Amino acid sequence: MIIDGKPRYCPDTDKDEFIGPAGKELGINSYLSMPLRSENKSIGAINLTSLKKNSFDESELELMEIVTNQIEIAVANAKQADELEKALSELNILKNQLEMENKSLQEEIKTAHNFEEIVGESAALKKVLGQVEMVAKTDSTVLIRGDTGTGKERIARSIHNLSTRGQRALIKVNCPAIPSGLLESELFGHEKGAFTGALTKKIGKFELADGGTIFLDELGDLPLDAQAKLLRVLQEMEFERVGGTETLSVDVRVIAATNRDLEAQVKEGKFRADLYYRLNVFPIVVPSLAERREDIHLLAMYFTQKYTNKLSKEIKSISEENIERLKNYSWPGNIRELENIIERAVIVSTSDTLYIDNTLVGSLSEPISKEGKQLSLEDNEREHIIKMLSKTKWIIHGDNGAAKLLGINPSTLRSRMNKLGIKKEVKLIE
Repeated sequence: MIIDGKPRYCPDTDKDEFIGPAGKELGINSYLSMPLRSENKSIGAINLTSLKKNSFDESELELMEIVTNQIEIAVANAKQADELEKALSELNILKNQLEMENKSLQEEIKTAHNFEEIVGESAALKKVLGQVEMVAKTDSTVLIRGDTGTGKERIARSIHNLSTRGQRALIKVNCPAIPSGLLESELFGHEKGAFTGALTKKIGKFELADGGTIFLDELGDLPLDAQAKLLRVLQEMEFERVGGTETLSVDVRVIAATNRDLEAQVKEGKFRADLYYRLNVFPIVVPSLAERREDIHLLAMYFTQKYTNKLSKEIKSISEENIERLKNYSWPGNIRELENIIERAVIVSTSDTLYIDNTLVGSLSEPISKEGKQLSLEDNEREHIIKMLSKTKWIIHGDNGAAKLLGINPSTLRSRMNKLGIKKEVKLIE
């Protein structure tokens, strides 16, 4: 009945020009109509009608105004409550995002303190650093390959820091450490109630890395279903949170790393060929420590200084004998193994010259064959791995396993054993 948005009282509809045909057909002879407004906009009206003429008076009109005012206040409060709830929800999302960014930055600072800079002067390392400098200026996807412990993550951080995204976060995803059932949620996030235990909305790693870089470490361990979803993100830079319907767009630079032979995994059907080609835009192969022996002296001095400061020791040098022993060792665990050995040596050191005892890691000298000949690098590695396996009674995993002694991942040790043809001999009982 309200057309002009003003309160209206009609004691006799026969004399009213505003009531429509429908009202007359219903037999309405008098009415009260009061508009409802919110933020100076009409949102409806409250109508009281009667089949009798002169059914309402001024007191009822005043009561109607009071009721209407209360309803308008209630509507305004409800709207403010909805807006407040929405604002709190957005604030909570921003808070979670800030916490995750802070956690990521803390991890980056922690990692930087563990390996402050890339140490070395070898030609193999300089070649890699030249590739880093070249690709850092672009937004191209980078695939870093190399054995466990070679410093792939440090290379990824160097690419990010030298890029135009260096002021934004570098978000690391350790693929093998995430249970397969939670991987999609970890990468893309989830909505509240998406699954059992999803009590709040979660921002995924890709969304958190928007404007920055995401580092997918040990990507070769991703299951095939997660690979398919990752491929879509790389192609379109779009995804949905788990349990969500909204398509989110991000601007993320992708750097991946793996110690696996992805070409072989593609042939075996364990890794998607289309994802491999999408990732392998700019490949960088990080050399093993055995391929950059010129850097062993510098790295040994670097780690000695690092743990001397950390443990408040007074170590000033490393004996020449130990440097030669370090240079002649095969280093299946690469830089990580070297760091572990130096740390243990610093801990047990009692003089100002670092001495690495054989009990710390077994014999670091180059093995000699029964015929008195120097063994090849591969034979040297095989002999040392067998020695560690024998020492641990062929236990690979755990604190007392060979992988722990070598300073490498158990899966990497198994891979090296397969490559070198190392198998445990089983003696038959006669």
